[in-house]
Amino acid sequence: MMEKLTREAIELLHHLIETPSFSSEEEKTAQLIENWFIQNDIPFERENNNIWAYNMYFDESKPTILLNSHHDTVKPNGNYTNDPFNAFVEEGKLYGLGSNDAGGCLVALLATFTYFYSREGLQYNFVIVASAEEESSGPLGLKSVLKYLKNVAFGIVGEPTLMQLAVAEKGLLVLDISVKGTASHAAHPNDDNAIYNALQVIEWFKTYEFKKTSENLGKVKATVTQVNAGKQHNVVPASCDLVVDIRVNDCYTNEEVLDIVQQHMPQYVEVTPRSLDLGSSSIAIDHPVVKSGIALGRSTYGSPTLSDQSVLNCPSLKLGPGDSTRSHSANEFIYVDEIKEGIELYIKILEGIV
Repeated sequence: MMEKLTREAIELLHHLIETPSFSSEEEKTAQLIENWFIQNDIPFERENNNIWAYNMYFDESKPTILLNSHHDTVKPNGNYTNDPFNAFVEEGKLYGLGSNDAGGCLVALLATFTYFYSREGLQYNFVIVASAEEESSGPLGLKSVLKYLKNVAFGIVGEPTLMQLAVAEKGLLVLDISVKGTASHAAHPNDDNAIYNALQVIEWFKTYEFKKTSENLGKVKATVTQVNAGKQHNVVPASCDLVVDIRVNDCYTNEEVLDIVQQHMPQYVEVTPRSLDLGSSSIAIDHPVVKSGIALGRSTYGSPTLSDQSVLNCPSLKLGPGDSTRSHSANEFIYVDEIKEGIELYIKILEGIV
């Protein structure tokens, strides 16, 4: 059964790669995932481009394990030399957009779910969600279907981690900052230049250190990523706009970080968060699923990148085949052997607790 599931999972990944599925445009890959369930005689549900299914012997008296990964992709960057929608294997590498992030994880979890689907006597139920809009943190992604999921005790989120155990993940807080000043002609003196005022704000974000350091995630990291001001060479603008990307560790909530920022900003600065929902997430090091992974030689670490873990309200572990450093890169690939190993390890880790 394992050999058949692995072969079919890799075949599905070829089809997913060759089917464009940018965030909010995943209709066709959703159909491919539906076909997987149909071919394996597994009932499923769908809302928008999210598809989910429960194990055959679902028992409402038991806790549920959520298996989740996404089938949307970013758009290919301009440095591709391969056709991003041509799935091909060369020297053991399966190339194509979304192969590593997170197609390999998704098909490995689909194979794992199918492996356990008809087993009786489990201590846990299983639900798998193939979700949309992960790359854009869109409103019609995983968060939109959480209300339908029953009694979820913890989740495994499929993202490329080289099958090591990401026991914590940084949250994301994006701030739009408007630095005010006084508009004037560039030829005249002006001690209230919004751009010069913004330099002080930028320097604060560059040098400020949040006091609490996480054992798994290290320090909070704030980065000014966009600056916009002025339209004419001879006019001092009335404002300078900044965008700040803040990766929040598990010692703070996003609200706490926002409060600290606002306390340190001068009166001429307006701070507006885009969202407070994408918080940090973690799972206890002594959680059974973590202990099962460690027993199989897996190491633990904290992940700096954001995933659908950020919308879950239960403990969650990020785990999957592939390497995060390949994500969103040109000529993206995943090793075929990584997918095979991923399926085997997912099953062995779960066998240790179910």
